Amino acid sequence: MGPAVGATPPDPGVPGASRPGRRRLPETSAVLEVRRAVRAWSGEFAGGSGVVAVALSGGADSLALTAAAVIEADSVDALIVDHRLQSGSAEVAAAAAAAALALGCRTARVLPVRVGVDGGMEAAARRARYSALDTARDGHPVLLGHTLDDQAETVLLGLARGSGGRSIHGMAAYTEPWGRPLLGVRRAVTRQLCADLGLSPHEDPHNSAPEFTRVRLRCEVLPLLEEVLGGGVAPALARTAEQLREDGAVLDALAGELLAVARCDADSLDARARADAGGDGSTLSVETLATAPAALRRRVIRSWLLAGGAKALTEKHLRAVDALVTAWRGQGGVAVGGGSPRTRLVAAREHGRLTLRER
Repeated sequence: MGPAVGATPPDPGVPGASRPGRRRLPETSAVLEVRRAVRAWSGEFAGGSGVVAVALSGGADSLALTAAAVIEADSVDALIVDHRLQSGSAEVAAAAAAAALALGCRTARVLPVRVGVDGGMEAAARRARYSALDTARDGHPVLLGHTLDDQAETVLLGLARGSGGRSIHGMAAYTEPWGRPLLGVRRAVTRQLCADLGLSPHEDPHNSAPEFTRVRLRCEVLPLLEEVLGGGVAPALARTAEQLREDGAVLDALAGELLAVARCDADSLDARARADAGGDGSTLSVETLATAPAALRRRVIRSWLLAGGAKALTEKHLRAVDALVTAWRGQGGVAVGGGSPRTRLVAAREHGRLTLRER
């Protein structure tokens, strides 16, 4: 599984093509598209070339990403997670490591993990994978091979949850330490790059197993939507996610300002009320929140709850706490998850303030 090395002249529009000692790749449209995507990501989020790690599964997407990153970054360390869920997984991981070195990676490390059972196999494998990558990255960003098609699937999954705009933001191009340079690249392009370089990607049987929801979205739902709506569905979903992330960033900034005001206004209450309410700076003024637009108020409540230690927040939690502000009828507090083993974390309305305490 070794890369084909092209002997064509370097493209002056792609930095790194003429660097001494750099491996040249065929200048096919697929190769250049992936390289430019990695270059753009590096310029925006990494300040140009640098040292990066790449999460390499051996599939087409991560192989294409690795090939491009070797050209566009100063140094690349390949990290191959062996989930040990299938027979022969060690051989697949070893082949991916060999391909990484052949492509020009500085190092290639196989990371065997133990996958638990909590939350189902998909979720457990994801937790194990990200934990291993985070431990092994040595402080460098980790590039992931998620493509535009993966983004479309993620948006559809979020839409099904129905928990507001945040659930259909999709994946961000960079959430430290995770980078996703290929969110604008179609899966077909990464496969074509592998073909152009003579690479043989590993085909994970889990990626075609119909018992997984994402696989059915990929193989059944999205093709049907493309047929019914006349094409362009995946790019449209990806554009929607990007627009919602941009809008969400503005709302989050405004919510941060409102949160500071609500805290300050709560602190202006008299000393007795502060003592009764907890007096630890973790309270919010109900009056300030009640006069704010719903989109900002709920963002404030969400940030406040998370900062206070709330776990696994749901839309139901947020709306119940919001009702303490906007639909107050003397109702009791709202348990929001978190707290110590013998207590619950409860949001309540007391003396015109929202409080968050263990009970």
